[in-house]
Amino acid sequence: MPQNVTIINQTNVTNNIVNNNTTVNNTTNNTQNNTVINQQDNTQNNTVIQQAGFGDALTRVILQIGTQLIVNTLGRDTDRFYDPGADEVFYEQLSRGRTRETVTRPDGSQIVTVRNRNGDILRRSRFTPDGREYVLAYFDDRYDDQLLEWRDPGLDLPPLRLNIPVQDYVLDSRNANDQQVEVFFRQPPVEQVARLYSIDEVKRSSRVRDSVRKLEVGGLTFDTGAATISRDRVGALSSVANGMLQLLASNPGETFLIEGHTDAVGSEISNLQLSDLRAATVARILTDFYGVPPENLATRGYGERYLKIRTELGERENRRVTIRRITPLITVANN
Repeated sequence: MPQNVTIINQTNVTNNIVNNNTTVNNTTNNTQNNTVINQQDNTQNNTVIQQAGFGDALTRVILQIGTQLIVNTLGRDTDRFYDPGADEVFYEQLSRGRTRETVTRPDGSQIVTVRNRNGDILRRSRFTPDGREYVLAYFDDRYDDQLLEWRDPGLDLPPLRLNIPVQDYVLDSRNANDQQVEVFFRQPPVEQVARLYSIDEVKRSSRVRDSVRKLEVGGLTFDTGAATISRDRVGALSSVANGMLQLLASNPGETFLIEGHTDAVGSEISNLQLSDLRAATVARILTDFYGVPPENLATRGYGERYLKIRTELGERENRRVTIRRITPLITVANN
C-alpha cells in the first residue's frame, strides 16, 4: 500500500471461511493473492515468474486515506472472470514494480491485466483466439506520479456544472426498456474528461465518477444485512443487462462500474463490507444469468455514503446498486 494509506480492517476469505484481523498503521503490500512459487530476484524486464493458482482466496481491506474510509477487495475482479477448473493464470514481473496477470481460457482467449506496485489497474485487454485486442482500460504513463500516493484526482477538477436535466443524468431502470438503457449508457460524459484515469482512481473519486451518468437499478433492493438476491428479483436486471449487451455488441471494450450501497443502519466498516458484497452479487448475476462478460465489469462498495433517501433509519431504497459506464474515463480505445 502507498505510505499515505492505513489498513483499518482486513478480512481474509478462503474457501468460504472468514478470518477477521484488525490492524492499524499496517502498510504491508497485500496486492498478491496468489502464491508464486520459486520466484527469483531477476533484473530482466518482462520475466515470466511461474504459473500460479488463484483458488478462492480474497482479501477485503478497509483503508483510511485522510479522513475517508474505502473498501478494497483484492482479487475480486480476477476471481469473477477466472475459472480455476478450466483456465490458466500466469504472472510476470515487469519493470518499475509492475505485474502482468494473464488469464487464458480454454478457447484460447486471454484477459491481460497490468497493475502497478500498489495494485492499481493500469491496463486491461481481452485478446480473442485470432489475436484481436479489445482494450478495456489504458492508463496514460505520463501520470504515473499521480499514483505514488492514493489521493482523490477530483481535487484537481473544478466543481461539477450540470448543464443537462437531472432526468438525463440519472436514469431509473424501472422506467426504461432495453433500448433506452443502451441509449443512456451511450451518452458522453457531462463534461470534458481532463485525463485518463486508472480504474482504481475512478473507484476512489466521487468527483471523477460524477462526470459520467448514473443508472439506478430500480426494483432491485436488498434485505437488511443481506447481499443475496432472490430469483424473483433477478428480473429487475433484465433491461439493464440487455442494454449492456447491445452496447457491447458494437463496442466489446466497454467497462461498467457497479456500485453497492447500504442504508445508514450499522457501523461504517460493516456497511462498506456489505455494500461491496452487494456490488459483487449483481456482477455475478449479470454474468451468470445474462451473459455479460465479467471482464467488462468492475465493482466497488460505498456503504452508507450516498443515500438515495436521507434518513438514519433502515430504508430499503438505500440498499441498492447503481451502475455507470466508465469507458470514457479509463481508455480512448474504441470510444
